[in-house]
Amino acid sequence: MTVTATSDRLWQQIREEAQRACAFDPVFGRSLVDAVLAHDGFAAALADLIGRRLGGSAAERARFTSFSRDAFRGAPELIEAAARDLQAIVRSDPAIAGLLAPLLHFKGYVALQAWRVSNWLWRHDHRDAALLFQNEASNLLQVSIHPAASIGVSVYLDHATGIVIGADVVIGDEVTILQNVSVGRGSSLPTRSPRIGRGVYIGAGATILGDLSIGDFARIGAGTVVTCDVPGGCTAVGDPAQLTNCPEPASAA
Repeated sequence: MTVTATSDRLWQQIREEAQRACAFDPVFGRSLVDAVLAHDGFAAALADLIGRRLGGSAAERARFTSFSRDAFRGAPELIEAAARDLQAIVRSDPAIAGLLAPLLHFKGYVALQAWRVSNWLWRHDHRDAALLFQNEASNLLQVSIHPAASIGVSVYLDHATGIVIGADVVIGDEVTILQNVSVGRGSSLPTRSPRIGRGVYIGAGATILGDLSIGDFARIGAGTVVTCDVPGGCTAVGDPAQLTNCPEPASAA
């Protein structure tokens, strides 16, 4: 499979959905022409979407779009990651029947793709531009992810209001994060950031702070405050977090 195989198939599906929507509702369809059908590929449409959502003026929109295009040209794997993120929403959310709605209307999705651009800028020493992306995503989308964080693919920011992810946080593939979640450094030394494994679910209002690891497929309950390790497969609930529903080896430990 080539790097762009998933994104190419997904783009064709998005265009077909947009064409059906245009035929069904010509008034709504006029907006789809600019947002989807006028573009020659997923990368161009996504760069334009980021520019629309982060840029308040025409000049700002052009600047954010240009930065995004540069990132996607320099790192085509960002588009593949964006495709897998979009597919993850459809798999995870039973209320979603297609790709078009989360692409155009889910602010958590565009915030995550804006972060992918900011992370590329950060790693290529365009740090002022990277922080500008973070600032505007925080102001306009209520999602603040530091460019120096590390986030895998097939990630779903659900509802995506009040999410804060700090510098050097590591988040694995297939993670779901709900609203009002904070992940970052604690106050004790050394001030290292959390490492979150694959397939972790983080409920609304959870706080995860400090030098800790959350194992693969763990679940963090709503409102839980986590300041210690959570073994893989366990559920953490409460303030402070208590472990429950752990696999046998973790329970014995």
